[in-house]
Amino acid sequence: MITPKINGAIVYRGPSMLDGAPIIVIVTGIAKSSRNAKTGDMIQSWILRDDVNPLEAAKTGQDETICGDCVHRPINGGSCYVKLFQAPLNIWRSAHRGIYPTVIDLNAIAALGQDRVVRLGSYGDPAAVPVAVWEALTARASAWTGYTHQWREAPHLMALCMASADNVAEQVMAQAMGWRTFRVRTASEPVLDKEFICPASKEAGNKTDCASCKACMGTSAKAKASPVIIAHGATARRFELTRSPSKTAA
Repeated sequence: MITPKINGAIVYRGPSMLDGAPIIVIVTGIAKSSRNAKTGDMIQSWILRDDVNPLEAAKTGQDETICGDCVHRPINGGSCYVKLFQAPLNIWRSAHRGIYPTVIDLNAIAALGQDRVVRLGSYGDPAAVPVAVWEALTARASAWTGYTHQWREAPHLMALCMASADNVAEQVMAQAMGWRTFRVRTASEPVLDKEFICPASKEAGNKTDCASCKACMGTSAKAKASPVIIAHGATARRFELTRSPSKTAA
């Protein structure tokens, strides 16, 4: 049983669905509200290598276990916006100090998400985790967000996650497969038909936050169009540099 004083729990510890290496999934924010202005109050979930700390995993390429073939991995150019030395490293260390209880019963996992908004993969790709974990965590949730770069190989996540598209070609392909997409663009690229600017973005004037928007729930969302956002923050330039002409072609 998770008490009000416990703010995190391990909900999965076992092989990655991507390559079989050991991973650990920790949910946080159970007892405390999130202070993230963009996402709002959400339960966060962290997908980490169990046997290697996040900094070392990213440096050596072992983060493939939890990120798959994502082009934004540090080893691929470093355009990932997650600051590994902050939450991921601290949470990994806390897990290995034994401060988080383990909750593997699916009903108990569902209780963690009861009437909350859940973020699937605050770090790491949801495709690395057995889908039953996510189905349980979202079963009683009021909403969730989820994004995967593994959409070509993970159609079972379509109802839960958005296909992360880094260019128009990927957006077209993913939508043809039945996915809703979340596309990152450069400032010079237009918003396409059946797309809308992410309302939690700076370019949209930060009209709302992710917890309130509820548009990024895969095909389970009421929204039929798909959001798009301009690459932002410290990694925006690196995002542009990772895009070769072959990847940006429509």
